[in-house]
Amino acid sequence: MLSPAPSQCPSITSREQFRSDVLAGLRAPQKVLPSKYFYDQRGSQLFDQICELPEYYLTRTEVGIMEEHAGEMGELIGPRSMLIELGSGSSMKTGWLLESTPLPLCYVPVDISGEHLLEAADRIAEQFTDIEVLPVCADFSAKFELPETETDIDRRVVYFPGSTIGNFRPEPARQLLAQIAELVGPGGGLLIGFDLAKDRQTLEAAYDDADNVTAAFNKNLLRRINQELDGDFSLDQFRHQAVYNESHSRVEMHLVSRTDQEVRIGKAQVPFSAGESIRTELSHKYRPDSFADLVQSAGFAPGQIWTDPKQLFAVGYYPTAS
Repeated sequence: MLSPAPSQCPSITSREQFRSDVLAGLRAPQKVLPSKYFYDQRGSQLFDQICELPEYYLTRTEVGIMEEHAGEMGELIGPRSMLIELGSGSSMKTGWLLESTPLPLCYVPVDISGEHLLEAADRIAEQFTDIEVLPVCADFSAKFELPETETDIDRRVVYFPGSTIGNFRPEPARQLLAQIAELVGPGGGLLIGFDLAKDRQTLEAAYDDADNVTAAFNKNLLRRINQELDGDFSLDQFRHQAVYNESHSRVEMHLVSRTDQEVRIGKAQVPFSAGESIRTELSHKYRPDSFADLVQSAGFAPGQIWTDPKQLFAVGYYPTAS
C-alpha cells in the first residue's frame, strides 16, 4: 500500500545550490561536477538503459546474486523492519527482498529524482499490497528525516544496492556509512552492493559502451546545466571518456573538451583548453577484505557476503556494532 504522497516531490536541491556546486567544481584545478546531478528524469531513464547493456555486468550480476540469495537476506532483515533503500531509482532489484522478508514490513525508497521515485513507488505498492510504501524524495548523501509509519516497526535496515558507495572517495564513503549506522541505530543493519576489483578491459568497457548510452548519460549533465542554469555548452564539443585508475582502484568518468573554448553559465564564463576534462564520476572497486574494513570503521560489525561464480560483484549484510 502506498501511503499518501504529494503529486510532485519538492525540489531537493535549489537552483542556487546547483549553480553554486557547478561553478565551484568548474573553477577547481581539476574541473569536477557532482555525480548526483546525473539523475534528473532523463538521466534516470538513461541509467535504466545502461543497466540493460551487455558491457554493464554490474546490474545483471547483482540481480543474479539477489535472485539466488534473497531468502537468506530477507531472514537477516527480519519481520517488523523498515527497509530503507538509498538511491532506489526504479527499485528493480527490490522485489526479491520484499518477497523474501517476513511481514510486517515497511518499505521506504529514497531517491533524488522525484518523478522517477513516485513512478517506482506506485508500481511497488500495486505489486505488494501488504507492505506499507513510503517514498522519500531526498539526497541520501545528506541527513534526511524518515517518514511516520503505521506499521509496527522494531528495527531499521538500509538497502544500498548498485555499488553506489563506490562513487565516494574513501573518507566520504566512511562518513556516509557512519551516517547510515546512525540512521538505523542499535539492532539495525546494512545490506549493500559493492563492485569487486578486476581487469581493466572489463571495467572500462562497462563505463564506455559501444552504443554510447553512457556517453549520453554523462553529457546529460551538460544538458541540465544548459536548461536549468542558462548554460551554453555545446555537447558535441565534449567527448566521453572512462579510464581505470589502477593506483586508486577506481574507474573515472570524464568529459573532455575537444578544443579551446569558453562556456557561459548565466553571467559566468568558464574557459577550457583542448584536452582539458571535467571529472564527473568516480567508481571505486574493492576487495572483500578492504570493504569489510571500511564498513567496520563506520560502526558496523563483521557480516556476511554473497558473490557470483566469477567474483565480479558482491552484496554484503552488516549489523550495527553493539
